[in-house]
Amino acid sequence: MAIPGSRGTLRSRERREQIISLATDAGLASVEELAARFGVTASTIRRDLTQLSASGRLARTYGGAIAVPHRGEASLDQRDSEAFEPKRAIARWAADRVETGQSLLLDAGTTVALLARALPAGAVLTVTTASLPVLHHVQHRDDITTLCLGGRLRALSDAFVGPLAEAALERMSFDVAFLGADGVTSDGGLCEAELEQTRLKELMARRSRRVYVLVHAAKLNHRPFRAWARLETDWTLVTDDGAPPSVVEEFRAAGRDVVVVPTGRGSADAG
Repeated sequence: MAIPGSRGTLRSRERREQIISLATDAGLASVEELAARFGVTASTIRRDLTQLSASGRLARTYGGAIAVPHRGEASLDQRDSEAFEPKRAIARWAADRVETGQSLLLDAGTTVALLARALPAGAVLTVTTASLPVLHHVQHRDDITTLCLGGRLRALSDAFVGPLAEAALERMSFDVAFLGADGVTSDGGLCEAELEQTRLKELMARRSRRVYVLVHAAKLNHRPFRAWARLETDWTLVTDDGAPPSVVEEFRAAGRDVVVVPTGRGSADAG
């Protein structure tokens, strides 16, 4: 049921504020429910959710959004179910790029962990990581040699950071690095919660021949924190088809190589 007087009259800013209130009260807001409630198209709601996600006020999920609690960074467990289908599609795409005999560097994060689970059988790989979930997925694989970057265990991300991990990276090189991020901007910055994380990502990229940054659409031009990594080498952004075409073109116009992985849900600008 539409809100009285809202059809065609409720301004975008007011509608978005009400979307945040509904998501906070109900815990989950779906595109279809919001479109019916406000008497607008699903495409309009998707654009609202994209803008609210980019500002850090909502977190996109498959088919809708949830409110972002005002307690700072979410744990890996809390993020595990967010945008699961896009993450899985991105992870499968990345797994299909892996070649037999390669040395891979797998970053922390839920999408990269899904990639670790999807690595092809019998590929005879060397996998280096600082992520405990990645280690969990590869530790019993007879076809994978596993190396772990030590350091300080960062509980929120279930990964090691700090000078010990950085020192180990300086002695290694990799065919391909798959990185995650809390946000990615078109000017080439990767956003994270802590400076130690950004320093580690910069070193990972520097020591790798090819670099992919795996992020779902809601993280594009998203700036949830104030720590930034600047990757000096070329890298490829891999996202899902929930990304608005205008945002994808913004990244490409900035000289970034972008891969858009189909998920079956279509672009956030689609009808």
